[in-house]
Order: sequence, then C-alpha cells, then structure tokens
Amino acid sequence: MTVYHFVGIKGTGMSALAQVLYDLGYTVQGSDVEKWFFTQKALEERGIPVLPFSKDNVHPGYTVIAGNAFPDTHEEIEAARQLSVPVIRYHRFLGELASKFTSIAVTGSHGKTTTTGLLAHVMQGAHPTSYLIGDGTGKGEPGSKYFVFEACEYRRHFLSYFPDYAIITNIDFDHPDYFANIDDVFSAFQQMAQQVKKGIVACGDDPYLQNIQAKVPILFYGLGEENDFQARNIVKTTEGTAFDVFVRNTFFASFTIPRFGTHNVLNALAVIALCHYEGIDAGTIAARLQTFQGVKRRFSEKTVGRQVLIDDYAHHPREIMATLEAARQKYPGREVVAIFQPHTYTRTQTFLSEFAESLQQADYVYLCDIFGSAREHHGKLSIRDLQEKIPRSQLLEEQNVSVLKQHRDAVLVFMGAGDIQKFQHAYEQAVLSA
Repeated sequence: MTVYHFVGIKGTGMSALAQVLYDLGYTVQGSDVEKWFFTQKALEERGIPVLPFSKDNVHPGYTVIAGNAFPDTHEEIEAARQLSVPVIRYHRFLGELASKFTSIAVTGSHGKTTTTGLLAHVMQGAHPTSYLIGDGTGKGEPGSKYFVFEACEYRRHFLSYFPDYAIITNIDFDHPDYFANIDDVFSAFQQMAQQVKKGIVACGDDPYLQNIQAKVPILFYGLGEENDFQARNIVKTTEGTAFDVFVRNTFFASFTIPRFGTHNVLNALAVIALCHYEGIDAGTIAARLQTFQGVKRRFSEKTVGRQVLIDDYAHHPREIMATLEAARQKYPGREVVAIFQPHTYTRTQTFLSEFAESLQQADYVYLCDIFGSAREHHGKLSIRDLQEKIPRSQLLEEQNVSVLKQHRDAVLVFMGAGDIQKFQHAYEQAVLSA
C-alpha cells in the first residue's frame, strides 16, 4: 500500500486531510517548515511523522499530495517527478476522496468553517460521518456513509469537487488578489452549483444566491419570509441564542445554540435544513446543536485576570462586524477592544474604508502591521493608511502589548488570518510575568 506524503502538511486543509487518511487506515507522513503551527497538534497526537522539507523525503512507491501554496519547483515535488512518483494537488485529491461517500460540500465567502464543523457534529449524532474542516481538523470514520468537507472558492479550487449536496452560506467579494470583482466571484459559485448532484442549501437572504441556477433542487434558508427554512422569534442572551424554525411557513421545531450573533443563527439554519432533507429527526438535531464546542480560531475565548481574550479568524470587514456583534451579545456593557492584523496588502487596499467602518464598532482599536502572504510580501500602502481612517486607534507592536492592560474588565478581540496569535500570546506572557 502506498505511503501518502504531504508537502506542506501543516496547512489547515492539508493537516485535516492527513488526519482523515490516517484514520481510514492509510500510511501518512508529511513535511513542512519547522515553525510551530496550531495544526500540528492533531498530527502529533496521531503519531503522523512531520519532517523538515527535503528532497530525500520522497521515495518510489509514494503518492505525493501537494499543498496549493507550493510551486511545482519545490524540491520535493521536483524529486517526486524525477522518481515518477504521482503528484496530486490537495483540491484534486480531496475531490477524488469525496466521491467515495455521500458528500456534502460547505462553501461560501464567510462562515464555511464554522458551518462545516457544526454540520459534521450534528450528523455524527445520527450516522457515522467523516469530515474535513478548514481549521485543521479532520476525521475519517471507518464505514461512514457521509463525508462533510469545507470547499474553498479561492482560485476556483472548489471546481474540483462534484458533491452530492452543497451548502452555500453567502457570496461576497474577497480574495481580490485573484477575483476581479463580485461578478467574477459569482461566476465561480455559479459554476460550482452546476456540479452538485442532488441538492443545494443556500442562504436566501443573500442577494447573489437568489440568482444561482442549478440542475438540482435549491432549498433556501434565512430570516426572510420567502425562505423555505425560516428562523423566527430569535431571542439573544448572554448564554446563547434561541429561535423557532418554520418550514414553508409551518412550525417545525425550536432550537437553542450556545453561540452568539445573527450569523450563527444562519449557520445553524443551514445545518438544520440539510439534516431535515436527509431525514434526521428534530430531537437529534436540537441536542447536537447544543453540544457544539465551536471550531478553532472562531470566537475562541479565555479569561486572563479580569479581561476576556477572544481569538478569531475574522479578516474581512463583514466577518469583523459579525465577530464584534457576537462579543457585544455575550458581554453587554463591557468595553470591547479590537486588536486587528490585516491579512494581505491587496485585501487591505481593496477594503480600506470598509475595514475602518467595521472596526469602529469596537470601543477602541489597535492595529498590527499588515501580514503579507506567500504570494505577496509587500504593497503600496501601510498600516498607517488604515489608522488614519479610525478615530480611537493606535498601532501595536509585539514588544509593547502591555498597553492593553489599561483596558481593565474589557473584552479584547484579537482578529486576523495571519499570525495575530503571537500578539495575544505576548500579551498573556506580559500579564503572567507582571
């Protein structure tokens, strides 16, 4: 049996896929940079070898799964080609794996990671379910009928998938380093929708999704009355959110989620609609919704002294608004402080005014230097261009995080898709050593 060697195994999708294959009984190893990433914890717990990059890692008889961040000129990929070892890109391999199950792709510009995690958690309560979540979490359940997986739209990678079902949470302009405009984004989702084989669950409150065409039935969910699945009587508290679900204007069931913000009601509604379609009873759905612990780097909380620290992946203006709304719901009356690290220069440039507007929902804002990406190390603007647009804001450096101590009793929300976690870690160390 072949050895699956992952080039870039610490990537969130790659780490999750390696876990799925390992759980299903395959021999798995991988390589990456030596810097520690949160995704490697699950690999280490399974005993999956993680090696430093070297052309000597690849041997005849292996199958190489290549992370999309690495070019064909990478030493291990070149070594594989010289040895006639098959090299399969991550998204293509995932598409082949998904075809072996009743597959459910979860996609959308925002909310797909949380929705994937929630769907996998709920479905496990009814059937053996394998899953791959974009926070680096994966599980291969032997004998599973279903495979729930996150499908990323970036570079149209999700066009490698032909799922039985798809959940589409929303369509928004993001990844401006690749997509030209919102019409370009829409065309990608439209093409993906045409590849779904049995049914689509889509947010009917989203103006773009209302225009999606498909060869299969589309079930719409949302807060608007025209949706097939509608949430009504929403009650938000500091403990979570309760709501009733109506299916085509007929009461179905009441649900409570230990999550905050309207976006999490919509995520839950998508899961409820898909599970209802697959015949999972309301009692099972309700019980599983209440026990969902969340996914990594999505409103992950800890208390340090009298402050609450929240780590969140929010890196788009719409996501920042949703995260700050959730913080206000759970902690009413407390000061909410945003610590934000923009991710990529093109995104910061494209949404400069929108970032400023969304961040002003916080009581005070700290800005960290723009985090470049593997594709883009510098740009024409600097973090000061954003700071100039935000009153009550200042720049934050890793060595001066102690300034955050002045916000006593505050909720500190660390947001970004780069290495914003190092600022939170530095602050925690500063508090502990004080």
